[in-house]
Amino acid sequence: MATESLIPQSTLDQVEAANAAGRRPVVFIHGLWLLPSSWDRWAAVFEEAGYAAVSPGWPDDPETVEEANAHPEVFANKTVGQVADHYAAVIALLEQKPAVVGHSFGGLLAQMVAGRGLSAATVSISPAPFRGVLPLPISALRASSPVLTNPANKHRAVPLTYEQFRYAFANAVSEDEAKELYDAFAVPAPGAPLFQAASANLNPWTQAKVKSKNPDRGPLLIIGGEQDHTVPHAISNAAFKKQKRNEGVTEFVEIANRGHALTIDSGWREVADTALGFVKQYA
Repeated sequence: MATESLIPQSTLDQVEAANAAGRRPVVFIHGLWLLPSSWDRWAAVFEEAGYAAVSPGWPDDPETVEEANAHPEVFANKTVGQVADHYAAVIALLEQKPAVVGHSFGGLLAQMVAGRGLSAATVSISPAPFRGVLPLPISALRASSPVLTNPANKHRAVPLTYEQFRYAFANAVSEDEAKELYDAFAVPAPGAPLFQAASANLNPWTQAKVKSKNPDRGPLLIIGGEQDHTVPHAISNAAFKKQKRNEGVTEFVEIANRGHALTIDSGWREVADTALGFVKQYA
């Protein structure tokens, strides 16, 4: 379990500000190949709506894209369970139960946190699969192939080339925008979580699992992108079907003509407003 001493001061400052404000916190969880700064525009929208935004990184996340690309080794060997415990430790410092919003592997982590009963309302955007989510579409395998084709990558930090980023994230935007997104946001990522997700249905002890039936899970919205290569409809819909067995509110929205970069591309505000509407209704 992560301890307060291992949580960076920048996150502790955000937690302190949220507690002092007395407003409902919203914890944003990023996925692979991104940093917490990918949520900056979202945080501003939620703050304006009356929430206290908290955007913790994964353990050892650098502050900037430039620093991350200069020191990729800091990302290596981060596991899903370790990162989930880290976010649970951050949430434990908040005086109010937060809403939680996550994208990609952050979407999986958001569901894991909710399954522990730690979230007042959860929005999981293009979430990575967990144990029990069975579909493995070709596009998802291709999107993750830069990591999964080499078993040694399980213990490495792996960057994406522009072409790989274009396919996995930015397939639904123009070439010019794809290049801008790559330069502005793309950083290396640990390989371990992708191996954990890929083997989740073969490993009974996998960390990539969600307590989807926990009655304390709270309301959950899953958002998918119609053109998402990394988490196509088959995966996000299968996660929804698993989650809707919960007695709580479970909803699914698919946004037309959007790829995996839907939280950071030029159409981000539509996704943010969809998430905010759900959080407003339930938290």
